[in-house]
Amino acid sequence: MAGNPFPLGKPELLEVYRKMRTIREFEERLHVDFSRGDIPGFVHLYAGEEAAGVGIIGQLGDGDRIASTHRGHGHCIAKGVDPMAMMKEIYGKKGGSCEGKGGSMHIADVSKGMMGANGILGAGAPLACGAGLAAKYRKKGEVAISFVGDGASNQGTFLESLNLAAVWNLPVIFVVENNGYAESTSRDYGVAVDSYVDRAAGFGLPGVTVDGTDFFAVHEAAGEIIRRARTGGGPALLECKMVRFFGHFEGDAQTYRGSGELEDIRANQDCLRKFAAAVTGAGVIAAGELAAIDREVLGLIERAVTEAKAAPLPTAADLTTDVYVSY
Repeated sequence: MAGNPFPLGKPELLEVYRKMRTIREFEERLHVDFSRGDIPGFVHLYAGEEAAGVGIIGQLGDGDRIASTHRGHGHCIAKGVDPMAMMKEIYGKKGGSCEGKGGSMHIADVSKGMMGANGILGAGAPLACGAGLAAKYRKKGEVAISFVGDGASNQGTFLESLNLAAVWNLPVIFVVENNGYAESTSRDYGVAVDSYVDRAAGFGLPGVTVDGTDFFAVHEAAGEIIRRARTGGGPALLECKMVRFFGHFEGDAQTYRGSGELEDIRANQDCLRKFAAAVTGAGVIAAGELAAIDREVLGLIERAVTEAKAAPLPTAADLTTDVYVSY
């Protein structure tokens, strides 16, 4: 039998695939159900970007914190938030991650270190600095990660957070998920520098750019940066160049895309296909094992939707619960 050329053992590789497949099927199902009018509110999908979220977050524990974006479902699943509770939350039902009062853009699970998705661009960066400051004082080797898109990277809150983290030497990692478009504006048009690593250098931070569709490239780069932060090395920036399969939001006509662009990224830049081809080609995992996970995940998503639709709505009495915390 061929040896394993990967930095993870077979059980870990299967778990990586399971998480990426769960994110993909979760988002594909939301795309269908939202178009039917079943889901209230606004939805932004993470499909196509799974390798970045899982490659980074898979190296964290519950004590490590992440601050997500409006496109946060993938980060939640990668951090271990229950997909069943997430689906109820997106449907606005009791039993959801936030009891149906947060919706798609505000899913959180503090017990898992998921501080929340965020509808405000760039707003997670200062939250991660706060978590990083707390981690620095606790001295347990914990880290905090702020995820932003290429559009949010232009927000003042993000740039101020880079400076603050550098000045205080915080264990914070800033991840720029560069999918090429800030809503409908091309990254090349809306950003003056050639690389987000240049942004990091401007604040005295190290930075690196990786292919965000390659799980193993993300895993390796993120691993080095996370280890550095855990041992007092301070903040850093990781740019993941990636693609999104759907529009900025559900209902986005994507008229800004070039002819054949979507078809090309589906065919040639699918991170799940790349991962599956790598592990099966190396003889570490059989195609049938991945197919079994596909079936299990589809069953999970179907159960999640069924339970979400059947769950009760929050009541008027629920409106003022979970608002204040007593210390």
